[in-house]
Amino acid sequence: MSSTTTNPLASSVASLRESLAHLESSISILAHGTADFPRLATVLSSTRHFEVTPSTNLSAAQAALAADLAPAVQQLVARTETALAKRERQVQQLQARSELLAGRLNCARASSAAAPASPSDGRAAGLEEKEVRLRALRQKKERLAFAVERLMLQSRQRQRQLRLSVAAT
Repeated sequence: MSSTTTNPLASSVASLRESLAHLESSISILAHGTADFPRLATVLSSTRHFEVTPSTNLSAAQAALAADLAPAVQQLVARTETALAKRERQVQQLQARSELLAGRLNCARASSAAAPASPSDGRAAGLEEKEVRLRALRQKKERLAFAVERLMLQSRQRQRQLRLSVAAT
């Protein structure tokens, strides 16, 4: 080969070698930059082990749950209070009736003990009539006392119910 042909080829070969060096440098830089990709892919992958819920969602769910349960709880409380009030009234009525019957029984025993004595004159008949009237008045007094007591208890119960209804609103 002649030197005239090698000269233009020499510059092409030099240029090719220079391009090859640049290419090797680029490959080296790329190899160095991408050598860590598998580890980076593992580190950067977003695996959720625990689901984190925002506090706004939690408070909204709590409010919704409270709104759903509040009427049912209030209804149960009202029903319980009504049942308790009814039982209290029944107990009070039974106590009043028991006391009334005990008073009547005591009066009946007292009258049966006084009955065998027979009046011998007109004065004794008047005395017996007064005793009967006195017993009747005492029984009436007891009945009225029990009625007043029952009405007082009912009044207190209604006041309590009124206070509870005012407190509930």
